[in-house]
Formats: sequence, structure tokens, C-alpha cells
Amino acid sequence: MKNRLFIGLVLAIAVQFLVLTGMYVSAALPMWTGSEIRVKTVPVDPRSMFRGNYARLSYKFSRLQRKQFPADVVLRNGEVVYVTLKRGADGLYTHVQVSLEQPDEGVFIRGRISSRHNQIRGLSSFRIKYGIEAFFAPKEKALQLEKDLRSSGVAVLMVSSGGKARLKDVVGVTATPR
Repeated sequence: MKNRLFIGLVLAIAVQFLVLTGMYVSAALPMWTGSEIRVKTVPVDPRSMFRGNYARLSYKFSRLQRKQFPADVVLRNGEVVYVTLKRGADGLYTHVQVSLEQPDEGVFIRGRISSRHNQIRGLSSFRIKYGIEAFFAPKEKALQLEKDLRSSGVAVLMVSSGGKARLKDVVGVTATPR
């Protein structure tokens, strides 16, 4: 009886360890295997009393107009969307297309619709979350970022082939994009 209990306990611990390891690997995979891209960003808020020093970031493709989506599709909160990005002459990527289906080729990031906003003249837009909206930094770096990024900056992203994006760094616009 004690032997069965011991085996059950070991199996329970092993399953928990494997689940946590899988979650870590899934989150870190874009950083290990992804391609580096740079996108223009605007910081929204530099610090939080509870979460520490961070910059909350916004991108042009964080809010997309309803007209950019297929007309015959009903969009709901939590819906997965894929935003195709194209590299510009300045080396920065901008969004060119949005789809509910994963593209077969090119650089794209995967996000989820988090809310819908009604605007003037009946137009509506959707806020999309990609998991790249907050950049945590030590206090000194966060304060320096606040000064450097007053108007805009460049977010360095690692994007996997499946569209998962992770924020690698945030730099000022004076930095030369690669």
C-alpha cells in the first residue's frame, strides 16, 4: 500500500513538472527559433506599483478597423487573427493584411481580439492582443526608456514560424534598424 502511494505521489509530481516545463518551452520557443523583426511602437505607461517597472506598448496593428476583416465574418472576443507584416525601406515591419486563417508564407504574428470599440460614423475597430504589450526592465532602464521613447520607439520582436511573437527589446528611434 505504501509503495502504491509513493508511486502515485511521484507520478503526480512528474506530471506537474512536465506541464510546467511544457508551458515554459512553449512560451520561450519564439525566442529560441524565431526570426527577429522590428516594429514601430509607442509607450503608453512606464511603471506600475504592483508589476514593477515596465513600459506598456502599443502598435499600429494593435487596433484594426472592421473594414480590414472579411465582410462576411462575425468577429468575437477571443477570436484568433493573423496579421501579415511586410518590411519597409526603413527596415521596420508594418501590417499589410489581417486574416482569420494562418498564412502559408511570409512574416505574420498571431493575436486575439480582446475588445471592440465603436467609433464615430458607425465605424468600429477591434483591439488585438499579441502578448507583446509590456516590456519589463530594471528601474534605471525603465526610466531611461521613458525619456528615450517619449514619442515613439522600436520594438525588437522574435516571431516563430507559427506567428507567436515575443518581445526581445525596446530601443529608441535613433537606433538604426537592421
